[in-house]
Amino acid sequence: MRKFKNWVLGGIQQKVFNLVLYAILLVVAAYTAVIVWQAHQLGNLSNQTNAQQKEAISNMVNRTMDEQLTKSLGETTQMEANIADDMFADLTSAVAMMADYTGKLYANPSAYPTKDVLPPDASTDGQTTVQLLTEAGINTKDPAIAQQIALVGNVSDLLSSLFENSKIDSCYVALPSGVMILADDHASSKFADDGTITPIEMTERPWYTGAVEKGGVYFTDVSADVFTGNVGIMCATPVYRDGELVAVVGADLLLNDMAQSVENSADGSGFVCIVNDQGHVVFSPMTEGSFRAQESSQATDLRQARGAIAGLVQESLEGVTAPTIVEVDGRIYYMCGAPINTVGWAVINAVDQQATDAVTAGLQEEFDGIVDSAQAKYGESLSQASTTIVVLIVVVMALALTGALILAKRIVRPLGLITDRVQSLGGDDLQFVMEDDYRTGDEVEALAESFAKLSAKTLQYVDEVTRVTAEKERIGAELNMATAIQASQLPRLFPAFPNRPEFDLFASMDPAKEVGGDFYDFFLVDDDHVGLVMADVSGKGVPAALFMMVSRLLLKSRLQGGENPAEALMNVNDQLCEDNEAEFFVTVWVAIVQISTGEGVAANAGHEHPVLRRAGGSYELVVYRHAPALGLMEGIPYAEHSFKINPGDSLFVYTDGVPEATNADGEVFGNDRMLKALNQNPDAAPEEVLANVRAGVDAFVGDAEQFDDLTMLCFAYKGEGETE
Repeated sequence: MRKFKNWVLGGIQQKVFNLVLYAILLVVAAYTAVIVWQAHQLGNLSNQTNAQQKEAISNMVNRTMDEQLTKSLGETTQMEANIADDMFADLTSAVAMMADYTGKLYANPSAYPTKDVLPPDASTDGQTTVQLLTEAGINTKDPAIAQQIALVGNVSDLLSSLFENSKIDSCYVALPSGVMILADDHASSKFADDGTITPIEMTERPWYTGAVEKGGVYFTDVSADVFTGNVGIMCATPVYRDGELVAVVGADLLLNDMAQSVENSADGSGFVCIVNDQGHVVFSPMTEGSFRAQESSQATDLRQARGAIAGLVQESLEGVTAPTIVEVDGRIYYMCGAPINTVGWAVINAVDQQATDAVTAGLQEEFDGIVDSAQAKYGESLSQASTTIVVLIVVVMALALTGALILAKRIVRPLGLITDRVQSLGGDDLQFVMEDDYRTGDEVEALAESFAKLSAKTLQYVDEVTRVTAEKERIGAELNMATAIQASQLPRLFPAFPNRPEFDLFASMDPAKEVGGDFYDFFLVDDDHVGLVMADVSGKGVPAALFMMVSRLLLKSRLQGGENPAEALMNVNDQLCEDNEAEFFVTVWVAIVQISTGEGVAANAGHEHPVLRRAGGSYELVVYRHAPALGLMEGIPYAEHSFKINPGDSLFVYTDGVPEATNADGEVFGNDRMLKALNQNPDAAPEEVLANVRAGVDAFVGDAEQFDDLTMLCFAYKGEGETE
């Protein structure tokens, strides 16, 4: 480039001027040559273009509507199904929890105290109460029935907790003898008009008979509650003891909100309905036609319907369907379905095709009106334009050349200033600040503002990266410190008691997160007794680790203070229940072994069963009853189990992270695989025994993420006089 006075030859100034000049000359020449011909052809071209535009707009709108409808309808249906499924999954979980606890009551009845359950009291309406209901003619004073009530009464606290902390309407345990223990907050609904308690034939109710017939989790059809009349669904499952039915547990879930939501879905352009696993419509805003809701005895199985309805319903029960065009009662709908997996139902969403096509028809009609108006105005304007064009050409030529000179200068100067400032950025000077010279009101100003924003964001990003990096390093350091502190609280030096040849032991704990809730412990109570502890705190991470440390210190203090295992568990349980707002609990197996004789005493608070190997034999599970975990309820008595180990015997204890280790296919490691790993080399030393089990778990789990803390301890008894 060369500069001549204030003019830069070969620069942007000259290029802008040349561009404007060439453009003016080209426009004038071309316009003058074709203006007459264009005027003649423009009318025909306008009509043809309008027709093409109308067709293109119609196609584009239809295509866009189809794409948006397909995406929106599928996502909406899936979301509605997921919301419904979450409700039923919570209901299933609550029933499973009740069944598990009831099974434990019947498995170990002597381990639980007797507990009274009172009949309904109408004055407690609005309060969560546990009530005793019976079938007609049942005598609750009968010793056998009274004994059942006193045992199952232990589930009262669980029923109350489930009712208060979930969306269920009631939860209950029904016995084959015609007795039911139920928790809800509407006790007055159990009374007849004459003030007597209404008997309920629970063993004849659909939820009871259905669960017994199925032998597992059973969902009823939608029905009205026998007491309140509210619309809902019941989930129940049987509980067996040695192959004999001992109870059926269940819970009610109100579906009034679901029914109202479905009812509100009808807006003239579509509707939403719920279909059960029998192909019956259970909720629908439609009052007539194929998708109206009817009683199950009268309802039609839509899987047997004619046309595309049957296929759509069947596919919706099995998985999410693509939007499908379906004719229903003379109207065409876009339909999409998604399963509610927990109950085997499906959500079906329908949008009227006529409503979607109305958008295209409206646009076409509006376009036709615009075209007609434009053509009329065009005719008027064309004659006026012809007269003024010649004058305008002359004026524009003069103004454009003058403006080109001014414009070129105006554009180039701020660009040069911006270029100089950008080139000067570097080092600590990274801030590009807007100045008045850059404010041109056009793309140059926008360019300068972009540089300013980019500069500010760059500085902000640098600060943010610095802050995030520092915070990440701090959190990492704290987690590493928490891991080190937790590890230091567990005995880790092996051999643990090098001066005691009578026994050998080894233990390990691998947390699922940086810190875990499992812990083990071993210590000498005195010169002739060794204490062994294996425990598992509910939850994971730092909160569980803190609860673990408190539990370990309390247990060790009690045992070393002279308390036997049962006393220690009872006292520690009461301490942990105090101010346990986080509702943590811990399962514990604890034993004290007399070193000189091999005689031991153990107590189990909800923990996994120990594994024992006799000299020359194989490792086998030792199954005996145990009490609930620590931290659940104050005042629980804990039973003791006496045992004796002989020289050459080995004892293996562990947390549920071993048998419940899960592979990528969702299979669990299980007790059988654990025993197989233990018996791979039953004569091995404790450290090798743990290594064999860990190798078995790792081989089974593969690349799947560790789900739970994995903790083990092996105690090998050699007896007095034995040496390494």
